[in-house]
Amino acid sequence: MEGRGFIHDKLEIKFLILYIAARVIEPIPFDTMLDLTMCDDGVGYFDFSECLRDLVDTGHLTLSDTGLYAITDKGLRNSQICESSIPYSVRLRCDKNLAAWNRKLRRKNQVKTSVDQRSNGTFTVRMSLDDDMGNVMDLRLMAVRQDIAKLLADRFQKEPERIYSQIMKLLMEDSEQ
Repeated sequence: MEGRGFIHDKLEIKFLILYIAARVIEPIPFDTMLDLTMCDDGVGYFDFSECLRDLVDTGHLTLSDTGLYAITDKGLRNSQICESSIPYSVRLRCDKNLAAWNRKLRRKNQVKTSVDQRSNGTFTVRMSLDDDMGNVMDLRLMAVRQDIAKLLADRFQKEPERIYSQIMKLLMEDSEQ
């Protein structure tokens, strides 16, 4: 075992992994699972890796071909039964980290961009913004060069709400001004 945390053995690490997997909003890669699980000084890398592999082997988690971990029904049932075994302070820290991670995942799913080359050599930049109710904006622009197209996509990723507001403002302005 590692440091002086509240997690003391591999069974508790497994409970913690299941607790996390039950609360993330979509499957996550190894590195993210590791980051979220390392919320306690008692969790070490090698014990974590072994416990994660064991949970896949026992059918509590699945590992996709793309390297993403997701909880199974069996894992969800066991997580609900065992979550009270995780120390309260660890659950609080874990919930805080999970909330931040889930916000990032939601944001990634709500703001999307793509750059596609056209047959004439120009590029189409597609930018979309969704909210909890559905699509808010779907915009396609033509760019003459790939570097310009990527720049447009990157800027939209950083401030989609501001860009949406500016477009709405321009469209709503009185044409006589």
